[in-house]
Amino acid sequence: MNARQAIRINIESANMIAMGYLSDLTDAELLVRPVPGANHIAWQLGHLLASAHDMVETTCPGSMPALPAGFAEKYNNDTAKLDAPGAFHPKAVYMDVGEQLHAATLKALDKLTDADLDKPAPEKFKSFVKTVGELFSMVGTHLLMHAGQWAVVRRKLGRPPQF
Repeated sequence: MNARQAIRINIESANMIAMGYLSDLTDAELLVRPVPGANHIAWQLGHLLASAHDMVETTCPGSMPALPAGFAEKYNNDTAKLDAPGAFHPKAVYMDVGEQLHAATLKALDKLTDADLDKPAPEKFKSFVKTVGELFSMVGTHLLMHAGQWAVVRRKLGRPPQF
């Protein structure tokens, strides 16, 4: 196994868990907060997708499909406080954009060499990763971190544990 294969396993495993947690949730349920002040899943999904897009596109310019117009702007610290369904996208949009970004991320990863993975991460991400390899690994880690929060929302909604 090489580094790209290990990073791919991280990203694929995180995606499988996240999709499992999201599979039976409705648009309305994506707006449920586990506790007051915590972010709901709809905001987290937009944040995750915009973040992954930014990380990969900044590192590998031209590798990611464009986000829908105005997408990233809907997922900032101010919008995290909103609960109105119209402030966010329906689940179908998150799933479609997520599928496209997931495929593009893996395609970009496959084009990297071992030497590329060892290169310094773009400056804007150096506060939390040092190398391109760490940045690609963070795509999966970030998704999995948020998906862990979704397990709590699922329990609040009366859903059984999935994993």
